[in-house]
Formats: sequence, structure tokens, C-alpha cells
Amino acid sequence: MAALRAAVPVLALLGLCLGPAAAATPLVIWHGMGDSCCNPVSMGYIQKLVEKKIPGIYVLSLKIGSNLIQDVENSFFMNVNEQVREVCRQLATDPQLQGGYNAMGFSQGGQFLRAVAQRCPAPPMFSLISIGGQHQGVYGFPRCPGESSHLCDWIRKTLDLGAYSKAVQEHLVQAEYWHDPLKEEDYRKTSIFLADINQERGINETYKKNLMALKKFVMVKFLNDTMVDPPISEWFGFYKSGQAKETIPLQETSLYKEDRLGLQQMDKAGKLVFLGVQGDHLHFSEEWFDSSILPFLQ
Repeated sequence: MAALRAAVPVLALLGLCLGPAAAATPLVIWHGMGDSCCNPVSMGYIQKLVEKKIPGIYVLSLKIGSNLIQDVENSFFMNVNEQVREVCRQLATDPQLQGGYNAMGFSQGGQFLRAVAQRCPAPPMFSLISIGGQHQGVYGFPRCPGESSHLCDWIRKTLDLGAYSKAVQEHLVQAEYWHDPLKEEDYRKTSIFLADINQERGINETYKKNLMALKKFVMVKFLNDTMVDPPISEWFGFYKSGQAKETIPLQETSLYKEDRLGLQQMDKAGKLVFLGVQGDHLHFSEEWFDSSILPFLQ
């Protein structure tokens, strides 16, 4: 007992020196097409997994709309620029995020969160993890949630016929990151979202500065992806301009060579991380998530 009593002041002094344990950096999650913030087999599962692995972490799984049905519908039909503005408002008014946060986007949520990083630097985003995000867009719509869905068939036909018409651009989410390598001029002129955040019409130095402020930009590509066309868009690559067969990596694109977003500088500084995982779109194991993704959140 005497030894224990003698140890108490020492332990107290040690606690004063070390201070309280550092709180875990908050995490913001944005789901993909046809999903919702709180689906127990997707985003709800991811949230619980992160909370279990990192005790005490605050996780905000973004909901766009007043209920889960609206959240799903908005992933198809709400103008992406409006969605980004709404998310920026949510982040700016959340008291638990004011010291900064990490972000993790799934599928289209990956490029949407990149827009948040570029457009809304306060509160600061520390690291961005894009899991299957299509950063150079898509040219093809092989399938979407619900293989036999009439909605999926309608979206395919709409994109094929008029992706760059004003009405479609403003009201169909997937058209806003539709990138036709055979119609590059149309894409640059009329894409209201992707062409803007990828600096296709001019250089917004604020976008560049804000993106370069990230500590890490992690891009995950699914090596057996049958949904994203082309899959290399998940690593910021795309089709070589003027055709739709040969793809090139990010480092061979004009976006990188001209460093319009600062990606070349980020790459040289070791801020870009390219991860590959076996499996189809958004198919991964808990073991892979633990070993490959959690280290960026801790």
C-alpha cells in the first residue's frame, strides 16, 4: 500500500506532463449513387466499423435531404453543385468539425468530396480518401444499383442521347461527370460540374491552392471493376483524347503535365497515394479496409 501511495503523485505528475489523450480526427463520409447515409449494409456498416476500430471518433455520414428516400433520390437527380453547397453548409455549422476532419467518399462521393476540398476550405479537410471515385468522369454506364431497374435503363438512354444538354446537365447527377473523349469540346463547354473542378475552362487558383493543402489524397481503384468506364478514372486517368479504347494514367494527362490542379506537385511531395484492390466496384473485405484505409484515419 505504501508503494502504491508513493506512486500516485508520480502518476499524477506524468498525466500533467503528457496531457489528455489526443482526440481522434473526425471523419466525414459521402455515399455513392443509389445509396444513402445510413444503409446498414453500406455506409451504416462503414460508420460502425470505423467507430469500433477508432474509439471516440466522430463520424458524420452525409445525408442530402430531409429523409433517407430523398437522400437516395438526390444521388440521381439533385444538381451536384447544389449538393456540394449543402454539404459545405453542413460542415461549416457542425461544431465537432471546426478543428478539421478527414473525408472518405465512395464512388461518386469521391469526386464530390474533392469538390468540397477545392471550394470550401473551412473547416479544413486534412486527408481525402476516394474509394472508387471517378475523378476524370465516366464514358459509359454499364450498370447501376439494381441491374433490372427501369431507372438505370432510362439513365443510360438519357446519357447516350443528350448528356450535354442544359436540362440534363442540371437535373441528372451522372451527366455532370459524363466525359465523352470523342466530344471533348462539348464536354469542356457544357459540363457544369466535372469540367469546372478539373479546371477544363481555365485555372481557378483557389481550387488549386485548396486541393494542395491536403496532407494526403488517397485514390482506390477496384482492379476488377465492371461498373466504372474507364476504371482508370478512379486513379485520375482517362481515355486518350479523341478515342475510347486506349487509356492513359494521370501522369500522362494534360491536367497533370500542365499542373492545373497541383496534382503534379502533390505527387512529387508524396501526397498522392494510389491503392488497388481486387474485386468489383465497392467490393472489399473488412481485413483490406483495416490494413489499407484505417492507417490514414488514425
